[in-house]
Amino acid sequence: MGASDPQFIPVEKNGNARRIAVLEDPGKQPTLLWLSGFKSDMTGTKAEALSTFGRAHGQSVVRFDYSAHGQSSGLFEEASVSDWLEEAEAVFDTYCSGETILVGSSMGGWISLLLALSRKDTGKIKGLVLIAPAVDFTEELMWKHRFTDEIRNAIMTDGRWAQPSEYGDDPYVITRKLIEDGRKHLLLDSPIHVGAPVVILQGALDPDVPASHAQRLVEALPQDDVTFSLVPDGDHRLSRPQDIELLLRVIAEMSET
Repeated sequence: MGASDPQFIPVEKNGNARRIAVLEDPGKQPTLLWLSGFKSDMTGTKAEALSTFGRAHGQSVVRFDYSAHGQSSGLFEEASVSDWLEEAEAVFDTYCSGETILVGSSMGGWISLLLALSRKDTGKIKGLVLIAPAVDFTEELMWKHRFTDEIRNAIMTDGRWAQPSEYGDDPYVITRKLIEDGRKHLLLDSPIHVGAPVVILQGALDPDVPASHAQRLVEALPQDDVTFSLVPDGDHRLSRPQDIELLLRVIAEMSET
């Protein structure tokens, strides 16, 4: 099945119905569940590399687009972390019947951790591979550190602010809803226990998610088996050939454990 021909599953909460696009490469377990970053989709470089890896090894790979991303329905200014987590849970429940490795990039790292915690009792989470995990990014990286008083006032007063993007022509519209909803899902203020191995891949030159932020996540996982790999010349995307090679090597090792 190609990227232009996904399956769709319905997700609805409080009357907010969405059609979520999913791509599945069937194969053996553990399933690799890809969770994209903020304003990214399931056809990015790393996601495609994961799909190619799965097909080469006969391993199940599942990817999806959050609402208001890629081929899924929804308006970005109406979306929230709660919506994206609910969609990840729906995809997990529908497509991940057994052992699953969550592979999350940037915001997908935050969603992966939230998903692992909400589905911890299923016993199906074999491990997490997190790439530049932007945990609590709406609060810690945006609201507290990057937004000026003027921007914060605009968000609270107007309900939105258009943030220029370095990764495309269209700005990111940051809404009051996104900020306030994100506060319901903050993880770094208390210890987290996902009950599975966690590997963090982090670029030392990442301007969006500083290495110090990823280190905070390491410290927030005192009970779990955590491996922190710092790529000295790596940026936020970590999508160069050598970065992809590292990612796939980590996934192969975790799959075979």
